[in-house]
Amino acid sequence: MDEFTRSGEERESDKLQPAPAMQAEDSPINVLVVGVGGQGVIMVSKVLAMLCQRQGYQVKQSEVHGMAKRGGSVFSHVRFGETVYSPTIPLGEADVLVALEWAEGLRWLSYLKPESGIFITDTQQIVPPFACRNRKHGAGSGYARETVADVIAQVANCYAINAGQIAHQLGNTKAGNTLLLGMLSTTLDFPENDWREVITMFAPPKTIDINMQAFDRGRDWVEAHNPADFDSGQGIDMPAPIEEVVHETEFELPVITRAWCKRCDICVKFCPERCLSLDEQQIAVLHDPDKCTLCRICERLCPDFAIELKYKH
Repeated sequence: MDEFTRSGEERESDKLQPAPAMQAEDSPINVLVVGVGGQGVIMVSKVLAMLCQRQGYQVKQSEVHGMAKRGGSVFSHVRFGETVYSPTIPLGEADVLVALEWAEGLRWLSYLKPESGIFITDTQQIVPPFACRNRKHGAGSGYARETVADVIAQVANCYAINAGQIAHQLGNTKAGNTLLLGMLSTTLDFPENDWREVITMFAPPKTIDINMQAFDRGRDWVEAHNPADFDSGQGIDMPAPIEEVVHETEFELPVITRAWCKRCDICVKFCPERCLSLDEQQIAVLHDPDKCTLCRICERLCPDFAIELKYKH
């Protein structure tokens, strides 16, 4: 049976033991996964779908990515139970909302069940270009400005963590989605080893160790935190207020891996400040770093991942 953990309840042992709640035998369990293209939204939903199948449940999955594959909105509905008829989750019927990006999570909050819904979110902010009305440093932004405390006032079962930053510290920023899977695993009464086996099936062989570390960090984080701590400011890893993060420059100038550049010229054509160009070998270079506003458009559009903006240390 699938059981959901209620936030703030005491456990009888140091191990994670979800408290009894709804059962998949009675009605389908709905998990909505949202984020931005390239973050691994589809991977997270496929891990969950396969895991549910291994438990003997009927699973329906519906996803939208298409042209959003690189940088746009991506979402995936996963419904499982004894019998599931529709692949899509109705408004206000999601048992769990997993957000790999802060603003995307806020956009889908209305899909959560009002009283019992669980919100698991990365506080990572991927600000779309159209939100940057003025691209100069310190300028105002149209990005969502709600803080975790604001969300707590609406959603009691909220677990917010800077998964991307923790994954970066582990050695692979992309493992942030596995950290969120670790958090999700505490809300569903599936064997922990089954989670690990399925994640191993999807993770590249060389990243399995880091992904397992990220999975453990997610589980441990939920065990050590009470969502109510966010409201009082006592929560560990409490993200900075959104308005501070939006205006603060978190990245260094773009780093271009010349060996990976395929001379497609996409980054040069789409750079809004025209600070990129091709050198005599037709390799992309940052010829005018003073004009770069760290908008990350070049990084997101590069089809060969040759451009990267690294976090400041």
